[in-house]
Amino acid sequence: MPDDEAQLTPPEPLLQVIANLSRFHREHEEYYSQAPLQQAGELQARSRALKSLADRWSVVEAGEQTSPIAFAGTEDLNAPGLVAESGILFMEGEGEPAELQRLKRQVALLADESQQGGDWLAQAMEQAWGMAGTLAAYPALADLLGERHRIIANDWQSAGIQALVARLLRRALDLLAQVDFSPTALRADLRGKRKAPAYLYSASELLDRAADLMAESAILVHENERRWRVFRARVRELQSE
Repeated sequence: MPDDEAQLTPPEPLLQVIANLSRFHREHEEYYSQAPLQQAGELQARSRALKSLADRWSVVEAGEQTSPIAFAGTEDLNAPGLVAESGILFMEGEGEPAELQRLKRQVALLADESQQGGDWLAQAMEQAWGMAGTLAAYPALADLLGERHRIIANDWQSAGIQALVARLLRRALDLLAQVDFSPTALRADLRGKRKAPAYLYSASELLDRAADLMAESAILVHENERRWRVFRARVRELQSE
């Protein structure tokens, strides 16, 4: 390659780095364009469970313990169809259902994962932005700089979304912490001001918004697929010259 043409093309070591990124980061993003959709669906299922309980507790009259058997299901507190769907079962003489405790642990875990993922991605895009700027020195890649910066912008936006998702999930847990889910406390609430349904509705709305944002994050990452493919094809072309 003549010297003047060599000045237009990134050196081979840099091309190798770009080729590596365009391969493995594309594959990495293929996963993250799908995984959040599954997580969003699971989050919506948890939100529906909370809404079902809130719907039930908004209208049902508080009953009394109807069975001397501690493991008997409560006739008043269990929402129709919810036990089979979610496993959440309120029992006489018991406290908060184990399945509801597990639901909250799963939401807390998802919040931690979203926060960690968002922090890592934001840091990675900070570095990627600087590296992408150096590519402006090579006219052979000039027409792809928009593609590369759009990839970074989408991922950076996704990082911010993940951080917001974590906030929403943790606030939903804060609201659920205001409710005593033991049958005795719930029946007392139903005989009084019925605060529990309001907290559950609000918590479920935050879970719903978090699920919507997770889907938006997946869409942003999915948009990068063609851009990575185009970028990788150009690098292969330059390496073969």
